[in-house]
Amino acid sequence: MNDNNYPKLHNATWPGLVGKGPDSEPPISFDSMLEMTAAADVNGVKFDGVDLGLMDPHININSSDDDIKRLADKIASHNLVVGSLVAPIWGNPAMGSKEERAQFVEMVRKACHVGKVLRDLGMRPSGVVRIDSSSSPQEWDADPTGNTKLIAQTFREACDVAAGYGEKLAAEGEICWGGMQSWRTMLDTLEAVDRPNMGFQADMSHTLLYTMGYNREQDRILPAGYDWQDRQVLTDALKTLTDALRPWTIDFHVAQNDGTVFGSGSHDKTGRHCQALDPNGKLDVANDAGFWLRDSNGQLTKVMRHICWDGCMFPNSVMTNQQTWNDILATMINVREKHGWRE
Repeated sequence: MNDNNYPKLHNATWPGLVGKGPDSEPPISFDSMLEMTAAADVNGVKFDGVDLGLMDPHININSSDDDIKRLADKIASHNLVVGSLVAPIWGNPAMGSKEERAQFVEMVRKACHVGKVLRDLGMRPSGVVRIDSSSSPQEWDADPTGNTKLIAQTFREACDVAAGYGEKLAAEGEICWGGMQSWRTMLDTLEAVDRPNMGFQADMSHTLLYTMGYNREQDRILPAGYDWQDRQVLTDALKTLTDALRPWTIDFHVAQNDGTVFGSGSHDKTGRHCQALDPNGKLDVANDAGFWLRDSNGQLTKVMRHICWDGCMFPNSVMTNQQTWNDILATMINVREKHGWRE
């Protein structure tokens, strides 16, 4: 084990909520997610922090500053800090009506306020506010040009609000979001926003699906019928993908995927998050993280001050097993050993 201490290693709390609910399994409490994160230990190395989904029942987006202070104290009591935040924009499509788009921007404003309070408390040394289009690829397909313009307009307004709080916004690269469902549509959207505080959030599970052309076959990079045993073809595809999107990437999720889609609860099908050591995983996680964390010449970019594990829609039996989080932490440590640095 080397002595790299950057990027910091974070766990996400929202997998306790995403894909859970009345038509699935019950949510896992915020306290439980914190406790399991803090308890993870690999040869004395522990998680440094958590990334937060600002969603009920974990965190109320309308929390008062005193509520946020209590939240910070709770997280600090576990020797953790806070990184990136997820704004609860769903139900307010970025390409929707004027009122819906205004509500989208308002949710971003509230998330940015939470972020600033946490920064001012000294509890949030790094991180962005994550958003998506809150719109489906099918809805977007009805008018790709017009809908991309609307999404970009909403994102621009959100960026302008975020700038007032000193925040950057990261658009989540996930195949279930309209205007963001492929690497090319994602690039088009980012370029149309044209704001210095607009960036991309790469999740290794979701971006693997980008190479496969799910939800937008014409943007496939891997050949149809690709043989997963041919590692060089996958390597070339990942280089194409990351060379295009890395310049925009300001937030990064380490994850595994088995080349399939999955959805549970109310969540649409998207790239399946696999367990860290899943034998069916298609990615060499520690190696492939480097396509995002190093430039095309192999030099560390050091853009991400922290990286996060995202494992949404695991069964509760998996998520409440402490070994799951130890395995995840061990995988994160491997990424930092290969692509980290010392400060």
